[in-house]
Amino acid sequence: MSLFLIAEVGINHNGDMTIAKQLIDAAVDAGFNAVKFQKRTIEDVYTQEFLDSPRESPWGKTQRAQKEGLEFSHDQYKEISDYCASRNIQWSASAWDLKSQEFINTFDCAFNKVASPMLGNIPLLRLIASTGKKAYISTGMSTLEEIDDVVEIFKNADCDFELMHCNSTYPMKEEDANLLCIPMLRDRYKIAVGYSGHESSLLKVCAAAVALGATSIERHITLDRAMYGSDQAASIETSSLKGFVEAVRAIPGILGSGKKVLSESELVAREKLRISVQG
Repeated sequence: MSLFLIAEVGINHNGDMTIAKQLIDAAVDAGFNAVKFQKRTIEDVYTQEFLDSPRESPWGKTQRAQKEGLEFSHDQYKEISDYCASRNIQWSASAWDLKSQEFINTFDCAFNKVASPMLGNIPLLRLIASTGKKAYISTGMSTLEEIDDVVEIFKNADCDFELMHCNSTYPMKEEDANLLCIPMLRDRYKIAVGYSGHESSLLKVCAAAVALGATSIERHITLDRAMYGSDQAASIETSSLKGFVEAVRAIPGILGSGKKVLSESELVAREKLRISVQG
């Protein structure tokens, strides 16, 4: 099975279509399979009290101004969809509420993505499963019992899905990665398991995840980690994306089959170097 790589644009576009397209271009040039955004219906996700509370941002002085500044409209998502089609890359967006998923369903996305905070939103999970599109499901902040319930929803709906092991801290400390959960989840549910990472380091954790059998990798991407935004520090800068993709895609080949056989080049070396002593 080939490795499926998702470049998480998320909200790192800062509400700017030019930045969004630059991030899409970088993902395409690096060799990612897909880019992913985030979609929220502000009034449904947050309370009025929260939205009215103070927060300094490039868009104003309240939480509402900041949240609204990060959202793209239907016309803007249509532009994203058309642009991704022109660049021959898949795209999707993780919905944080039912209206947002219904919004996403109006586009011909190749897959759905369930963000870790949504694993407790049963109506949303059922709506996503009802589409029949493959879903990538992040498992951060969740107990095994909660994951059991999610797996049951998608299996009952006969909807193809893949779990993604995840630790939902931004950025994540490497020692908190707990990557042995990847084979554990694979054995528990008999399904493919990927990894969604929020570490600040470039490669180490993802390389180990692939070595442990991760079949998909999701990483946030950014033009510059110093840009405004809560996810920027846990992202890979576009200047490093090509090297990242080349490295993780090389790992399955490096691991090999596990069968002890002599390669052609090793047979040549054997002819030159092997010393046999008969007792």
